[in-house]
Amino acid sequence: MAIRHRYSLEGRRLPSDHPIDLIPIDYHYHFVRRYWRWGNVQAIETLAEGTLHCANNGAEAPFGEIVGCSSSLNGVLEQVKKVATTDATVLLLGETGTGKELVAKAIHNLSSRRNRAFVRTNCASIPPGLIESELFGHEKGAFTGAVGREIGRFELADRGTLFFDEVGDIPLEFQPKLLHVLQEQEFERLGCPRTLHVDFRLVTATNRDLSSMVENHEFRSDLYYRLNVFPIEMPALRNRPEDIPLLARHFAQKYALRMHKQIEAIRRADLNALVSYPWPGNVRELQNVMERSVILSSHAVLQLAPMKPVDNGTPRERPTLAAAERDFILQALHQTNWVVGGPHGAAAVLGLKRTTLVEKMRRLGIGRPQK
Repeated sequence: MAIRHRYSLEGRRLPSDHPIDLIPIDYHYHFVRRYWRWGNVQAIETLAEGTLHCANNGAEAPFGEIVGCSSSLNGVLEQVKKVATTDATVLLLGETGTGKELVAKAIHNLSSRRNRAFVRTNCASIPPGLIESELFGHEKGAFTGAVGREIGRFELADRGTLFFDEVGDIPLEFQPKLLHVLQEQEFERLGCPRTLHVDFRLVTATNRDLSSMVENHEFRSDLYYRLNVFPIEMPALRNRPEDIPLLARHFAQKYALRMHKQIEAIRRADLNALVSYPWPGNVRELQNVMERSVILSSHAVLQLAPMKPVDNGTPRERPTLAAAERDFILQALHQTNWVVGGPHGAAAVLGLKRTTLVEKMRRLGIGRPQK
C-alpha cells in the first residue's frame, strides 16, 4: 500500500491515522522550519502564512542544484549574486565536498558570460609535465607525441568563465606563467610564436590554506593576491544542519527517479540520524549515503544505509580559524539556549563583551534558527 502524506503541498491535513513515525519524502520547502529544532526533527505541523527563501525553490533555479535554507548558505548566495555581475576573480574556500563547483557554476550562470563556455580544470589531476600543454594548448610537432593542434583551456574559456578547482595544487614552477596570463590576458600556444589574446573570467577553488602555503613558500604570494580578490568561504555541512532534510529529499528524489523507484517517506528516526551525523565528507558524503539508501530500498519507505566515517589512518584536515571560531560560538549558544547577554549568556561563557559576540556572529553568518 502506498504511504499517504501527512500534509499535501497545499498544507491540508490528511487523516490522523497516517503513521506519525514517517515523514513524506516530497515535503515542500516551506515545511522544513516546523520540524527542525537543532538536532531534533519534530512532527510536521501547519505553517503560518509566509514564504521562506530557499536556494533552488520555485520555478526558477538560478543557483542550479544548490539546495538549502540556512543563514550561512544564504549568506554565501548573497555574495554570489553581488560578485556575479562583475568580472572580479573569485576564490572559493572550504572543505572537500561543500559544493564549491556548484557555486562556481552559479557565478557563471548569473553573469553576463552565461551564454559562453564554462571550462572546468582540476589542477590536481593534471600531471606537472602536462599542465602547460593543457592550459596553453600546442601546435602539431611542438613536442614528442603532439600529432595535431590542441586548443588549451585558456583559449576554450575565451569570453566565458574558467574554473580552476584545487588551485593550491598548481606546481610552483608554473605559477609565474599563470600569473602572466592573468595579468596580461595573453599567451602563446606551445610551438607557436603568435601571441593570443583572451578574455575570460576566473573562478578558483581550494580546500587548502593558501595563506599558510605562502608563508611556507609553497605558493607564490603575488599569485595568491591576484586570486584572492573576492574570497567566499563555503560552510561545512555540520555548520548548516537545517539544510540536511532538504538535501536528503533532493538526493532521494534524484536517485529514485534515476533508478525508477518510488520512495515516498523516510522514518523520523532516520532523519534524526542524518541531522545528528557530523558529515566529515560534507554534502558529497550525504549524496553518496542517499544513493546507497535508494539502492537498498525495496519499498516506499527509504531504507537508510549505514553511516560510518572512514578512518584511513591519515591526519584530518585542520579547520580554518574562522570555522573553528564559528563552531566554538555555536557550542556556547546551544549551551545557553541562544541567550547572548546576561550573566549566564553565551558572551559570559566565552569571556566576551556582548557587543563583541554580536559582531562576531554577524561576521560569521550565525543566526538564531527560526522556530
